[in-house]
Amino acid sequence: MNSTAQLLLRQTLSFHSSLSIGGASREQIYRHKSSYSSLQGLTLRYDTPIAPLLRSSSRIQLFSSRCIPKEKIADGFDSDRSFTNLPESDQVLIEKGNSFLEILKGSNSILPQVVLASTILALVYPPSFTWFTSRYYAPALGFLMFAVGVNSSESDFIEAFNRPAAIFAGYIGQFVVKPLLGYLFGTISMILLRLPTSLGAGIMLTACVSGAQLSNYATFLTDPQMAPLSIVMTSLSTASAVFVTPILSLLLIGKRLPVDVIGMVSSITQIVMVPIAAGLLLNRFLPRLSAAIRPFLPPLSVIVTALCVGAPLAINIQSVMSSFGASVLLLVVAFHLSAFVAGYFLGGVAFSNAHDVKALQRTLSYETGMQSSLLALALANKFFKDPLVGVPPAISVVIMSLMGFSLVMLWSSKRKDVPV
Repeated sequence: MNSTAQLLLRQTLSFHSSLSIGGASREQIYRHKSSYSSLQGLTLRYDTPIAPLLRSSSRIQLFSSRCIPKEKIADGFDSDRSFTNLPESDQVLIEKGNSFLEILKGSNSILPQVVLASTILALVYPPSFTWFTSRYYAPALGFLMFAVGVNSSESDFIEAFNRPAAIFAGYIGQFVVKPLLGYLFGTISMILLRLPTSLGAGIMLTACVSGAQLSNYATFLTDPQMAPLSIVMTSLSTASAVFVTPILSLLLIGKRLPVDVIGMVSSITQIVMVPIAAGLLLNRFLPRLSAAIRPFLPPLSVIVTALCVGAPLAINIQSVMSSFGASVLLLVVAFHLSAFVAGYFLGGVAFSNAHDVKALQRTLSYETGMQSSLLALALANKFFKDPLVGVPPAISVVIMSLMGFSLVMLWSSKRKDVPV
């Protein structure tokens, strides 16, 4: 690029920055209009290296959406002038690139269907998932946590922390209401149904882990404005799970089966805290790299989730299909159903006067009813010798996902007719 092009580019970027930060007068707009037109001409004449800069989707967004408010554009010049004059082949490439990125980013929309398909495939043909053994659970969960970190930012947390009462209610749902329900149904399994103690311990362990990242996605699909709040709720429960989950496990299960508290703290730190921190740091200090890999995380997360749903079911298929399998299935269903309902009514009681009470109720329902069953399964496989402890978490992965996304479809359809 020659010196004239560089000068014009710097002037235009500087002008656009003044628009986005403090605004500009009509006189400033017309004064810079000639520079903008000249730069536009240079864009057409010089194929390199300025053209790739302006053709990239990030630069298009910089010029058209971030830097120049629509009302400012209307006063001065048309925002589309610099790109409507691009050669048709370049416009097609831009449209194809954006379409491909949108497909990647939107792959999460098929997650409910993928969860259902994985469940059916695991039941019909278990070998399709049995290769994904328990040693892969921790890395898979770590990848999902890393994806959450990459897609999070400081602004999400700042905005959500303006509602401390809602965050506290979500925490109560996660680590008070849900563990009590787990203890109730675990006790029922051992005393009333006479099931093995390890199965009751598995139900209790499932109730002691932190919130599931799937609850954030379910909230986004139902109430997008509540997604940051859901992320904060899940992040807080995940962070404190390092200490809370081992303590709850000791209180609820310790008298029945030995619990390695120190080992659990170490494992949760490695599986949860380190990947989330790595994602946040990457997003903060290497934004270009983070932006480059972010579109590929949704499809990879869908694949990993499918494996994490199908593999536990396929590996434990004999236990699930055994004489006590139906009883465990009913108990897990009852546990999650009670948790979803309890979270919904908790939101209604605590925030009855809020203008968005229904959205809060749905968010708290997801947070209380959906927990990181994969984490419970990883802990069960590592810290309990009896393999039956892992059966309830394995079933919970499937039931939690199916019930959660069923509520997404139900509530999303109702919101089209009834305002929040």
